[in-house]
Amino acid sequence: MLLASESSFSTKLPIVQAPMAGVQNSALTIAVANAGGIGSLPCAMLTPDALASELEVIRAAGIKTYNLNFFCHQQPDPDTEREAKWRQALAPFYQEHGINSDDVPAGAGRLPFSEASLEVIRPYQPPIVSFHFGLPKADWLDEIKTWGGKVWSSATTLEEALWLEAHGADAVIVQGIEAGGHRGMFLTDDLDAQPGTEALLQAVLDAVNIPVIAAGGIASPEHVKAVLDKGAAAAQVGTAYLLCDEATTTPIHRELLKAEAAGFQHSTATQQSTATQPSTTRLTNLLSGRPARGLVNRLMDELGPISEAPPEFPLATAALVPLRAAAEKQGKGDFSPLWCGTDASGCREVSAAEQTQWLASLVE
Repeated sequence: MLLASESSFSTKLPIVQAPMAGVQNSALTIAVANAGGIGSLPCAMLTPDALASELEVIRAAGIKTYNLNFFCHQQPDPDTEREAKWRQALAPFYQEHGINSDDVPAGAGRLPFSEASLEVIRPYQPPIVSFHFGLPKADWLDEIKTWGGKVWSSATTLEEALWLEAHGADAVIVQGIEAGGHRGMFLTDDLDAQPGTEALLQAVLDAVNIPVIAAGGIASPEHVKAVLDKGAAAAQVGTAYLLCDEATTTPIHRELLKAEAAGFQHSTATQQSTATQPSTTRLTNLLSGRPARGLVNRLMDELGPISEAPPEFPLATAALVPLRAAAEKQGKGDFSPLWCGTDASGCREVSAAEQTQWLASLVE
């Protein structure tokens, strides 16, 4: 077990801002880094040109410690039969919104780490490159390490953490079942085998010899202190940043998050434990083809939340794009990815700097 005091992340505060595609850009990354934490930039939805542009912004800001996050899934071949089945499931929604499904193009939307990704980041030599869904090719990892870069990846089980350590990860992010967004699972697809953050953190700390970062359900200074006291090198926090000034969270998503957070605040005011506060989040594969946690919306209510209808990740998303746009024009998040962890109590409408300092306020 490697304690927080024995690991070095070249940062003042043991707070990692979780990379959150679709709700942030480099502004959040920079704000967290300037506050003393580790800011992260999600890269899976960025074109090479967009990634290079964001890296230029980070470089211009003088940020020395930051994390670039990539997906490393296997890109599936198009499956016309499954795509047709998916569109058939969505047909009533298309009809309701006057959308001709034949006019909706198929596509991936999210790309795995590749030689092209490496070519873009090479001149910038990012200090941390993290991955979701395992690790990419070993020679790519070797190159990242030649410039002193650290390789991180997410584990949702003890077996995944051990695999990551054996395959070259410099640190492992233990992602408890409470975490919002996509599950990083890559050795199993069994959602019943996904432990909570506390249990997973302890199991991994007892088994590996690389730094361990805790993620999932961490929403307050008390939560941060608890995982650090157990031996985590840092706490990774996502949901609590979604209402920050620098986040690009949509107005619809923000309003729903505020309602979710208000529910937790009410339970505290009535002396109920937030641990027993019923979350209005669920794991769903409807929005992308892979399990991800978000606030329940109409799509999840009517088709899922888990279904065999969507095509393989990430091919499910394209068919939802016009539905999302149509609903959002009406002020609804019926088909939107409203990512959120099980504990929204830490969501605050403040700057990312203030949020980072607050989260670390009990750290000695």
